Amino acid sequence: MEVPRVEAGYRPVHDRINDFGEVEQTLNTRDRKMQASRCMDCGVPFCHWACPLGNKNPEWNDALYKGEWELAYRLLNDTNDFPEFTGRICPALCEKACVLNLTDHAPTTNRENEAAITEAAWKENYIKPRNIKRNGRKVAVIGAGPAGLVAANRLNHMGYSVTVLEKNEAAGGLLRYGIPNFKLNKAIIDRRIRLLVEEGLEFRYNQEVDVTHLPEGYDAYVVATGTPQARDLNVPGRELKGVYLALEMLAQQNRVLAGAEFKKEELVNAKGKDVLVIGGGDTGSDCIGTAHRQGCKSVTQIEIMPRPVEGPDDPQNPWPYWPRTLKTTSSHEEGCVRRWNINTLEFLGKDGRLTGVRVQEIDWKPNPEGGRPIMVKKGKPEVIKCEMVLLAMGFLKPEQPKLADNVFFCGDAANGASLVVRAMASGRDAAAKVDALLGK
Repeated sequence: MEVPRVEAGYRPVHDRINDFGEVEQTLNTRDRKMQASRCMDCGVPFCHWACPLGNKNPEWNDALYKGEWELAYRLLNDTNDFPEFTGRICPALCEKACVLNLTDHAPTTNRENEAAITEAAWKENYIKPRNIKRNGRKVAVIGAGPAGLVAANRLNHMGYSVTVLEKNEAAGGLLRYGIPNFKLNKAIIDRRIRLLVEEGLEFRYNQEVDVTHLPEGYDAYVVATGTPQARDLNVPGRELKGVYLALEMLAQQNRVLAGAEFKKEELVNAKGKDVLVIGGGDTGSDCIGTAHRQGCKSVTQIEIMPRPVEGPDDPQNPWPYWPRTLKTTSSHEEGCVRRWNINTLEFLGKDGRLTGVRVQEIDWKPNPEGGRPIMVKKGKPEVIKCEMVLLAMGFLKPEQPKLADNVFFCGDAANGASLVVRAMASGRDAAAKVDALLGK
């Protein structure tokens, strides 16, 4: 409590919007160790409770503070297979549950510490391929997103011969095709995949698998196909050129940065355009940052739900629960008009191209019968001028068929869209279930 919380912060806006390099900076080693010293080894560490992976934050923070970087990584990697991912993109549920967040709203910088520990481990060659003794059993993992990768990694370390079947041209799933490079450089994924291959994992790309007709020759299957169906907005004018699902832009931009080429008419690019993002979550924020880097004219973000409380406390979700307070991301800081309680009525266009969106300001009234509040109009409809709309309204939970007892669903494929860290925890659980079935 004697050391103030210090965050590494972001690169200056005028610098970072000109490239897709990671926006987050790093502290020097001395300052990072001092931040780790703020962890108080609480009698009841609620960070354990809040983290879906059960990370042992007090233990590895103490090792970091003492300069025992390899021990810090071993403790971290014991519960977290890929801390270089969560150290960059996790919302850090553990920090909101930190006792220091209760006392003075300045929790330990767990997420940044996690990233620093892992980068040091790679730099100092603490992370090396293991020699694994095989047990003669074979497992297929369908999908190479965060859940599938964790399941495959765990099963591989248990001795199973694991084949990962991925529909895309490279591994990573949402990490590669949903999260922009300015939050997660794809070289970080490639580095980990190379290690997994050295340890014996087999990856087969461009493999579209029907889960009702799984490939033969495996003792068990882990299905980690994510939530492929985005929530759409079927209002008049949806067919106009210029209305896109968020991942149409995000995935394409990541592929362009990886060297892929697209025809001019195929490009989803915001250059010179007024952009409207519909949806107030993290995906919408990623669209804002990407639009700026593509050279947009302006960005407006609308959300149908009410504006969250300013915080830092949320009366509806008191500590140690996650506070649903207003979140301002690095992308929002780069320039964005944000509006809440806005319902979309119609996409407007001329000659087949989008020119604007007719919207209606609304209020939410309590439902006398309980359940979902009632939407009521407020004022008159208005038109927001734009040449591009990005729909970032989440994803539909997939309905999975009932399959054989040796088939296990995990991640978003099992639970619906959620956090990467929850998908990773689900992948770990799936691996344990496979081992319980086959390891007898």
